Amino acid sequence: MTDTSDPTILVCDDETDLCEMLGEYLGKRGFAVISAHDAVQMRERLSEADVDLILLDVNMPGEDGLTALRTLRVEDRTPVIMLTAAGETIDRIVGLEMGADDYLGKPVDLRELEARIKAVLRRAPTQAEAPVAENGRTSVPFGTFTLDFDAAKLFRESGEEVPLTAMEFRLLKLFAENRSRVLNRDQILEQAHDRSWDPFDRSIDIRISRLRRKIEANPQKPSLIRTVRGIGYVFDPE
Repeated sequence: MTDTSDPTILVCDDETDLCEMLGEYLGKRGFAVISAHDAVQMRERLSEADVDLILLDVNMPGEDGLTALRTLRVEDRTPVIMLTAAGETIDRIVGLEMGADDYLGKPVDLRELEARIKAVLRRAPTQAEAPVAENGRTSVPFGTFTLDFDAAKLFRESGEEVPLTAMEFRLLKLFAENRSRVLNRDQILEQAHDRSWDPFDRSIDIRISRLRRKIEANPQKPSLIRTVRGIGYVFDPE
């Protein structure tokens, strides 16, 4: 019987052999693994169990992974790692824009997959390990928003919650803790993404663009998260 404290991974892929291989590999490394072979089964599994992370294949029969992700992100913030066929750059970019936490190309390198899963789970806010600001504050107001570190949530002045993915929260928290300080992409990736910077990696730019659409009055002319040309970004709500 699997220890109930083990993180639960939902593998959603139509390749039965791959699901079995991932279940066996991850099961030996302290994860509880359940599987689904299409988007319908994925939703059934999510309603039946508390899932900590989803491995979601892009190319599935019927409802594809990107469509399933779009639907999922309406109400669910479970971290998602997309599995994509080699070379599907467009799918990876679209997946990140829609709220995927990471992506990994097929054929899957099992050790890299394990590392990516652990990195995403470290980033995901939990009640057992609520993030705390370095200055001891549990929330940071900026503009017409308040970022609540304890709840890992963003609220408008009206009290309405602004939905954030785990990565978007971690990114905004990093900016809030470094107000008015210019952060380069290397620093952002290391501190908010648990990954070294690849100069061709657009994931941070995509996520910041997505975050801007949620918090900026005019995302085309951002005033909260500004681009510092040739260096990186600065969070300067003043």
